Amino acid sequence: MELLIVSLASLLAGFVDSIVGGGGLILVPALFATFPATHPATLFGTNKGASVWGTAFATWHFSRRVEMRWAALLPAAGSGFVAAFAGAWLVTVVSPAYLRKVLPAVLLVVLIYTLLKKDLGRTHTPRFSGSKEAYVAAAIGAAIGFYDGFFGPGTGSFLVFLFVRLLGYDFLSASASAKLINTATNMAALILFAAKGHIWWHFVVAMALANVVGSLLGTRMALKHGAGFVRVVFIVVVSALILKTAYDAFLRQ
Repeated sequence: MELLIVSLASLLAGFVDSIVGGGGLILVPALFATFPATHPATLFGTNKGASVWGTAFATWHFSRRVEMRWAALLPAAGSGFVAAFAGAWLVTVVSPAYLRKVLPAVLLVVLIYTLLKKDLGRTHTPRFSGSKEAYVAAAIGAAIGFYDGFFGPGTGSFLVFLFVRLLGYDFLSASASAKLINTATNMAALILFAAKGHIWWHFVVAMALANVVGSLLGTRMALKHGAGFVRVVFIVVVSALILKTAYDAFLRQ
């Protein structure tokens, strides 16, 4: 029964995550509710073991239909991978607890900005090209990769927002690009958790398959309905993240 519950949660998480990020909002609480006595690191590692496959397949699916600016995205994925390792190491010596109270406010700023800028991310008009685009993308990858390794909630949404705001991508292209970076940061975390033995591989196989199915369904819907649809899902997911992170920071005992 536990495997069925977490696999269904993984399917739904893959669906949401493939569109705009935020799958952890579904899968991580499901794991903690199903296995309340388990060490958190094992649940986080199992989450990464499943979600990395969904983001990887979403990247592949998007790349067949959406322009992927590989010259900029590959350096961003590389910097994200390295920075995620650094963030994961830092969290072993410094507590990220102080970020819990700051995160809801940062997400609220992102939401308000997106709502006020009605045309934000509706058209794909990249601001940079060549090495300048690669440098900006790599900086985004490094910053959010470090954040993902150190703390994590909202990583996919932050990537989408920064690709739209700083690089001028539309929401669909930004979502596709974010999946590549998120795959790299998830892989870094997965390697770290695996090295420390914090993954339930017997659960990961079924959860990964479910996550991939959800991911493919989500990417098909995003490709079918375009940037406007992804923008709406982005607003919904960020709103949910604000509520969840605010509850965790201020109300949870």
